[in-house]
Amino acid sequence: KSLTHIDKAYEFTKDLVANGGTILFVGTKKQAQEAIATEALRVGMPYINERWLGGLLTNFQTVSKRLARLKELEVMDFKDKKTSGYTKKELLILSREKVKLEKTLGGVRNVTKTPSAIWVVDTIKEHLAITEAKKLGIPVIAILDTNCDPDEVTIGIPGNDDAIRSVHLLTRVIADAVAEGLKTRHSKPEQVQPLADWEQELLASSESAPVVAEVAVVEEAVVVAETPVVEEVAVVEVAAVAETVTEKEAE
Repeated sequence: KSLTHIDKAYEFTKDLVANGGTILFVGTKKQAQEAIATEALRVGMPYINERWLGGLLTNFQTVSKRLARLKELEVMDFKDKKTSGYTKKELLILSREKVKLEKTLGGVRNVTKTPSAIWVVDTIKEHLAITEAKKLGIPVIAILDTNCDPDEVTIGIPGNDDAIRSVHLLTRVIADAVAEGLKTRHSKPEQVQPLADWEQELLASSESAPVVAEVAVVEEAVVVAETPVVEEVAVVEVAAVAETVTEKEAE
């Protein structure tokens, strides 16, 4: 039974990523933190493995400001007090702010939009993440332990979310699906953007009118081109005759 659900989750994830989607890996419990970070980083996907920041999905604009603040702090040189313009105490406070932001938002520092789906370890502990995802209609793929409600997720995989080995295995399966989806995405030829309605109308009108004119030009060219060919041949023949006569007279 678990294999059927694993296959379903794998195919769903692979297809989603192949079509340009992203998966947010979520697991803040101790047993999941390492697996979540390791596998998400392996396939270049965002992750949360410390603490879920309320509004990460439903209030992404506010979170984006915190991400901008994190990037601002990351480029600061906290050791150079003279050029920074801050006192030693202020630099210490800013350094602590940076560490705190890195801990909570480091895994999503490059996120610019809400994810296409989320992978969750322990639906009970991560109930805030699931609630926000459901509000936005974001699919939830998760490990379903015996105490979890299957109605809370889109695709559930029966498993033990307290066992480190189980968490590592299932998270790796989802990461492998992401990797497969990325391969498919990169192997696809670039799709040409469809024309807008007004562009299609303009193209249709510009193509319809010149068709008759083009045919007329071709027909005219054929008629006009026939006469000069005959005239040219006649001129050549006259010149040849004249040359022959001249030669005879010379003799």
